[in-house]
Amino acid sequence: MPSFFFYTLFYVLISGCIVYPPTEFVTAGLTIKDIFSSWIGSEDKSFVQYHIRRSVITLFVHSALPFGYGYGLILFEHINISNYFTLWSIFMVSTVLIPIYTLYKIWDWSKDNWSEHPIAKNLVIYCNSGNNNTTAQWSTVASDINSEYERPDKIIIPTSSISFVAVTDNWIIKVLPYTVNIAHQSDAVLIVNKSDTHEMSPMTGREIQFINIEVKSSRAGAKPFDIRLNVFHFKKLQDKVSRPITILQNIKFQKSLLDKFIDNFKEQVQENPYYEFTEELEQCIGCMQASSNVKLNRQCTSGIGTGNPEDCMVCYCRPMWCIDCMAKWFASKQDEDAPETWFSSKCTCPVCRARFCILDVCLIRSAQM
Repeated sequence: MPSFFFYTLFYVLISGCIVYPPTEFVTAGLTIKDIFSSWIGSEDKSFVQYHIRRSVITLFVHSALPFGYGYGLILFEHINISNYFTLWSIFMVSTVLIPIYTLYKIWDWSKDNWSEHPIAKNLVIYCNSGNNNTTAQWSTVASDINSEYERPDKIIIPTSSISFVAVTDNWIIKVLPYTVNIAHQSDAVLIVNKSDTHEMSPMTGREIQFINIEVKSSRAGAKPFDIRLNVFHFKKLQDKVSRPITILQNIKFQKSLLDKFIDNFKEQVQENPYYEFTEELEQCIGCMQASSNVKLNRQCTSGIGTGNPEDCMVCYCRPMWCIDCMAKWFASKQDEDAPETWFSSKCTCPVCRARFCILDVCLIRSAQM
């Protein structure tokens, strides 16, 4: 029995890695799409056909996992089959019937150039031509999607190791293990209807927020689908889709670590002395939108006269940055894994490389104002 237990545990772990591959499996190329890449083909060259082939081989491999478990028990003689002959016969027959039925479904889908496959049926919904030929209908839409997916301006947002969201100029695509959900942007409605927050590490107190976006299409027969993604990817998605994304009133977006730092940075700078400046202020060279409104003016008294090269220095640059860009520059030079040290750390001037701390960042009081 111990050998049966350990074999079962090992097989469950391996099966889990096949169905939901961890990062190590993905990196090592031990995923179904990598192992069968020679048959599946290239995703960039024929996106739709690639995922039809990937979905059917994935479905078949998953359906064969129970049979592999039973065959392994027989091969390695982990149990005495004669003691459980009736139950064992029922189990083995079931494990054989599952992949056989799967093969039948794959054969059925493959008729008429895969026109019966669920992905092809999803595409037919978006065909605007009057052609009654189902194959011609979904192939026309597939060709359009393939063409847009080849372009470098698409965005791809991984949502897990087995799914991702791709957005092209006209299509919103969610790729799943067995199918692909699509919506045309011209008739899609996107609604952020749920959010949840998870603690990344109890030691650091850092949290991560996920949001759920429901994608609805006004096309007859089109089914809605959900996109679950990290809130930090929301802006990337929002910039690419041509439709407005509705956010329900009860959804509150969590501020990123950088946003929180910028807020605290501004509060600290407000407490620092002002820097008097009589010349005309120019636009910030960082964003080219706001006016430059901060000057690095040494206020820190730590280490004066010691000659320590790590001490704050005098910056002779004229005001060229706004407070937001200066805060982002300061944060970019800090250790991402130790945000608790950011405020006590130092940075260098983006232009002259003079070392400064947050006490040296002063808002400008201009005579022109």
